[in-house]
Amino acid sequence: MNIISAILQKKRDNSTCALIPFLTAGYPSLDLTVEALLVLNRRGADVIELGIPYSDSLADGPLIQNASKVALKQGVYIDQVLSILKTIQTKIDVPIVIFTYYNPILVRGLRRFIQEISNCGAKGLVIPDLPIEETDYISVLCKNYQLELILFISPTSSVSRISHILSKAPGCVYLVSSTGVTGIRDSISYKISFISNYVSSNTDKNIMLGFGISSPSQVSNVLRSQFEVDGIVVGSAFTRLISQSCDSEYLNLGEDLGDFCEQMKQAMFK
Repeated sequence: MNIISAILQKKRDNSTCALIPFLTAGYPSLDLTVEALLVLNRRGADVIELGIPYSDSLADGPLIQNASKVALKQGVYIDQVLSILKTIQTKIDVPIVIFTYYNPILVRGLRRFIQEISNCGAKGLVIPDLPIEETDYISVLCKNYQLELILFISPTSSVSRISHILSKAPGCVYLVSSTGVTGIRDSISYKISFISNYVSSNTDKNIMLGFGISSPSQVSNVLRSQFEVDGIVVGSAFTRLISQSCDSEYLNLGEDLGDFCEQMKQAMFK
């Protein structure tokens, strides 16, 4: 079992849930990204998703799109993300999952990209626009380089489509909580509980839930409901906090980010 699935399985066994913050690499700067990763590592993150900035991030909402825009203006791309990974490789304990779109990987070269992020310490890979029909080769490459490829299941997926995705998924799956892009929402559609229950009833694969979860109360509501999930991804809420902290007259990024991380962590008990 890969390390990401192993962490999620341990959480399931202990009736808890993994906290998985998402950060955009290079936002608001490379140095502050490193600082944020170190803070999240100390203050309770179980896994961290690190997004590679991309100009056509169709799955991302306005907060993360703006973060990508800021990072790209500063020249942050794959090489700079690899530099971040190298910097933190021996300084943090939690595994890093790289989040990126398919086109930058194709431009870089599939084998080269996967080998590079693995050599720099990444443990997982999420590609939101990866066609299921093209997963086999990437899955083999990831296995060869000890990366866990995490496949998406959307709320609009049919039962047959979900079964097909599960048959291709080498480890855990990422369940999208609602249609549309990432972003802060007032509530989570509990229709998605059907899919989470279907996945847990028909496979032993662990489930990450993401898109729209932004507060401890939402986490508590999800975990008290009929959702069968082992990890919760929180992206836009962390991005908004970073933005607010940087806009403040007094920069308290580490304290603000750490406090919020701890609050979210405390809500992760089922």
